[in-house]
Amino acid sequence: MDKKNYFCHETAVIDSGATIGDGTRVWHFSHIMCDVVIGSNCNFGQNVFIASGVKLGNNVKVQNNVSIYAGVECEDDVFLGPSMVFTNVTNPRSGVNRRGEYAKTRVGKGATIGANATIVCGHDIGDYAFIGAGAVVTKSVPPYALVVGNPARQIGWMSEYGERLSFDEKGEAVCPGSGIIYVLRGGTVRKK
Repeated sequence: MDKKNYFCHETAVIDSGATIGDGTRVWHFSHIMCDVVIGSNCNFGQNVFIASGVKLGNNVKVQNNVSIYAGVECEDDVFLGPSMVFTNVTNPRSGVNRRGEYAKTRVGKGATIGANATIVCGHDIGDYAFIGAGAVVTKSVPPYALVVGNPARQIGWMSEYGERLSFDEKGEAVCPGSGIIYVLRGGTVRKK
């Protein structure tokens, strides 16, 4: 952190050894530990904690009261809603040290995780997936999938623009916000 090209509120703590990209903003009472890699143009709301070893891409938005633990990696353009939760151990016990057992969680490019959702560790959240508020994710989520509930279940598909997709009999859908056409084949969505 030789040259500071990001904003850090005076109440935030950034440990030596963290790498933070240009244009990133770190707000009130947040803590970024050492050995964290953060891309450019990210935004961290109030009371955000980022543990050592976490990697975040560019343009990641982290809302208030979110903790991102070791084992989590978020790609570019990810949105983490207020008070959503990541775990990093599947069977925690206070009296048992499981530091070497952190499970990996990957959040793909453009994915959204809604307020108060819980992501149980060891699963991938696919590119542009949309996790509804309060959902509890206990398995991997495919790209573009819309999941809700506890446990989370898929109820549809979302576009990169954040609009719900309605597929016709040919397996095609037009995003109402962008006009981009998507194709659904064999349980997989892609842009046409």
